[in-house]
Amino acid sequence: MDPDMPCAVNSTFDVAFWFVDVAQNESEFLQPQKLHRLLFLAQAYYGVAHQGAKLMPAVFVAEEMGPIEPTIYTAFSKGRPKIDVDMFLPAEVEAFLESIWQRFGQLSSDRLGKMAKGSVAYRQAMKRGRRAEITLEAMVNAFKKTKAKASPLQGASAKVMRSQTGDPVKVTAWTPKSKSQIKTNGNNE
Repeated sequence: MDPDMPCAVNSTFDVAFWFVDVAQNESEFLQPQKLHRLLFLAQAYYGVAHQGAKLMPAVFVAEEMGPIEPTIYTAFSKGRPKIDVDMFLPAEVEAFLESIWQRFGQLSSDRLGKMAKGSVAYRQAMKRGRRAEITLEAMVNAFKKTKAKASPLQGASAKVMRSQTGDPVKVTAWTPKSKSQIKTNGNNE
């Protein structure tokens, strides 16, 4: 991991506003804790996918409620802040964020909280005390183990469908039977 490697976006606000806007476009209010979990997961998985590079210039700290980004936490404490952000992110970043949203956006804040708080990176930071920094290196190491599972890194453009409990499901296109298949099965529909 190279700490001198530039971030993919200029500001953590760029990514936070992207998530808030996507949720709003889907008629969902993005709870502050859910926003922090999505930011945390995005940073971790981006680091996994890009050899330790940062998606955004963010610092995550361990709190009882889970990992938070203190600047975003403070800025959003009274609602959406009125600041200028880059609304046009690089295409690669947009595709990556879309994959994070598809994988995790439909999950509840509680479920995302359990995932984030269950990570080794968070637990190690909490052992050091509240507000201890969760390093990018720890995040990458914790999440690279889950890369092989249903990871947002696989098929960024593929649409992930979810069951009512939020679990991913495999969906295939419906193909009507041919006339010969219908006759073979004895159905005359």
